[in-house]
Amino acid sequence: MSSYDTIYEAVGGEAVIREIVEKFYPNVQTHPLLAPLFPEDIRPVMEKQYQFLTQFFGGPSLYSDEHGHPMMRARHLPFPITPERAKAWLGCMAKALADTSIPEPLQQLMLERLSGPAYHFVNT
Repeated sequence: MSSYDTIYEAVGGEAVIREIVEKFYPNVQTHPLLAPLFPEDIRPVMEKQYQFLTQFFGGPSLYSDEHGHPMMRARHLPFPITPERAKAWLGCMAKALADTSIPEPLQQLMLERLSGPAYHFVNT
């Protein structure tokens, strides 16, 4: 990542973040622990995730611009998030990242950055 200022830039920006989201949600929708938490129409969730990941990894503040401060823990409180579900979510993300052309060390950095929030959302 040395020649880039942000992870967003290092992975390739908008198109690659969109690719991650497109590869991630089919994994979630078929995961027995995660699928029940998501609506049948996943497109709005995917768009919010795209906006959030863009902002989280140093790109434009798409999520905040449209939805206000992320307050992600509060937004996830209505859903029963267990440590097992946090781990499953990260596993689905790891699989999605592995299906991209993002170099493995950068994939690991992204997963490390996401693991804090994933486990911070645990509420049961």
